[in-house]
Amino acid sequence: MLSLHTNAAALSAQNSIGRTQSSLSTSQTRLSTGFRVNSAMDDAAGLQIATRLKAQTSGMAMAMRNTQNGISMLQTAEGALDETTNILVRMKDLATQGADATSTTKDGVALQAEFDALTSELSNIVNNTSFGGQSLLRGTATATGTVGTLTAAIKFQIGASSDETMTVDLATGTELATMHTDLKGGAGGYDDSGVPIAAAGSDITTTTAANGAIDKLQKAIESVGKVRSALGAAANRLDHVYNNLSNISTNTKAATGRIMDTDFAAESSSMTSNQMLLQAGTAMLKQSNSTSSLVMSLLQ
Repeated sequence: MLSLHTNAAALSAQNSIGRTQSSLSTSQTRLSTGFRVNSAMDDAAGLQIATRLKAQTSGMAMAMRNTQNGISMLQTAEGALDETTNILVRMKDLATQGADATSTTKDGVALQAEFDALTSELSNIVNNTSFGGQSLLRGTATATGTVGTLTAAIKFQIGASSDETMTVDLATGTELATMHTDLKGGAGGYDDSGVPIAAAGSDITTTTAANGAIDKLQKAIESVGKVRSALGAAANRLDHVYNNLSNISTNTKAATGRIMDTDFAAESSSMTSNQMLLQAGTAMLKQSNSTSSLVMSLLQ
């Protein structure tokens, strides 16, 4: 129908141009931001899923940092006990030397002097080994300080949810308490409370006393080794936790990217197509607007 009041062809062209313009604007937005979903209108369900995945990956990234910090803390304690073992081995050597009949009284005095110094260093290592300002190995609380972190069960947050935790407990199994007891038995002046040493080490100036110290020091070495073993096992587990978190995080980020990221090849093609359609629609709108002039030719 040829009409002056209603130009159906122009209206159709305008609607087509509007839809094409909207699609072109969406493509340009996606290409400029790099995201396929820039608002909930783009993909309501996808945005919800992607948001949940992003929250999970963010939590896992922090959990990965937690596991690395936990490994560092445990390695700090284990390194201190490594040196403690070296000291105990040297003390046992001194006791073994002092227990021999060839050792003179002067030899015993010299051996005792080194033994006392090593006892002082044992106390120093245990009382002052710390991580981030927290004492790790100190045994008992005093007015000058608190007990060490490892003397109670400690909980590491190793995942993005509240249930994902790992507990390292050297208290229930009494490994740490036994170690302190055996250290005191092998080195009489040893003190784990953080206060200055009040007495010298065990007496090794006589062959009898030195011989009695040998087994006690061996027991202390074994107790320290047991604690080191527990710390090493926990650190190894945290290392595996880190590797697993890394794997989960990588795949979760990939899934998020498939929802949120722009496919530049597809979107570029869509933009080119929309640009051509916009040009064609504009040309047809111009043609449709000239249709009304035909009415005048009928009236002449």
